[in-house]
Amino acid sequence: MPDNPTAPVILGNEPGSFPHGVLAERHPAIIRQVREAFPYEPRQRRALDALLANCTEGEVEPLPADAHDRELWEAWGMDAHAGRSWYDVPWLWSESWFYRRLLDAVGYFGPGPWQGIDPFRPSKLAELHSPATDEELAALDDLAARPAQEQARALLHGSLWGNRADLSFRLSAEGAEETTPVPGLVADDSERLWSLLDAAGGGTLCLVADNAGRELVPDLLLVAHLLAHGRIGRAVLHVKPHPYYVSDATPADVVDALRRLTAAGGAAAGYGRGLWTALSEGRLTLRAHPFSCSPLPYDRMPDDLRADFAPAAVTLVKGDLNYRRLVGDRHWPPTTPFADVTAHFPGPVAALRTLKSDVITGLAPETEAALVAAEGQRWRTGGTHALIQVRA
Repeated sequence: MPDNPTAPVILGNEPGSFPHGVLAERHPAIIRQVREAFPYEPRQRRALDALLANCTEGEVEPLPADAHDRELWEAWGMDAHAGRSWYDVPWLWSESWFYRRLLDAVGYFGPGPWQGIDPFRPSKLAELHSPATDEELAALDDLAARPAQEQARALLHGSLWGNRADLSFRLSAEGAEETTPVPGLVADDSERLWSLLDAAGGGTLCLVADNAGRELVPDLLLVAHLLAHGRIGRAVLHVKPHPYYVSDATPADVVDALRRLTAAGGAAAGYGRGLWTALSEGRLTLRAHPFSCSPLPYDRMPDDLRADFAPAAVTLVKGDLNYRRLVGDRHWPPTTPFADVTAHFPGPVAALRTLKSDVITGLAPETEAALVAAEGQRWRTGGTHALIQVRA
């Protein structure tokens, strides 16, 4: 990362700020949602109540000595943050810590009958099987008659704007994605992205997925199109090893999405069957690295993950959280060059993201000025702007 003293790490301790609202309001709302989604037993309900009190008013408490991932969290800063308010540690860290403790509270890591049960699965499935998803899949039949290049552009933008379906964001956005007209992009390097793929001559695409449901489906459709038309020879899909940030995709969510596609009929089923075959033949591979659920930026990724990204023709990083981890969760001046803050990444990288947090880089000065004049700073977090940025 560039040495920029004007870009401090984002904390959640400023009342009225977006990060403070997430910690003080969104996390309690998520706990309530989880309590209502399952008939949890008294022990789990007590644990959820304790988490609610701790995350809003308490301090970071270390994991038990026998926790299966205690060594990982020690390496990720747990001991350094222990005893401090959740609001006074880096926001990225406290958010990740919240989901780790939430899974503990509901017994996800076991042992016991609730081991491995995703507390967010009901909301993920509801979205995956919603009428809106039906409409989007039906639209593929019309798209199939268009030229391949036009299909590719449409699927790229479907993948980009699909991020607005983020289930966690909906808890506080209250339907903004349905009521706000889709604006233009604040940065658009899509032609550079196509050039990278064309120059790769059937190379490998790494896609770091974000959310399940209505976002994962268009991500998979884009991969299916690129494989079917020979623009890539292989795809590696990076997902989370366990539930995270309410709607982040896990391997189980990938399987659910593929089944949804293959059962849909029409062009959607063709895409689904193609992806199913690609998985079985090894042309599509799933990765679920522990670092994907870490509270750290990607400039601190371990060597084995770095080696996974390095040979790719391009790594496509999806969504707001992954963007924060890619560029660093800091108060960057918006005109900070995207290439500078991603220079650490091992190989060409592209970001597809709708804006739902304060972090932003790579804007032209006139673009920032126009956004501020029109909306103040609301454009950063409302989910109504998007970007495609590339560093070759």
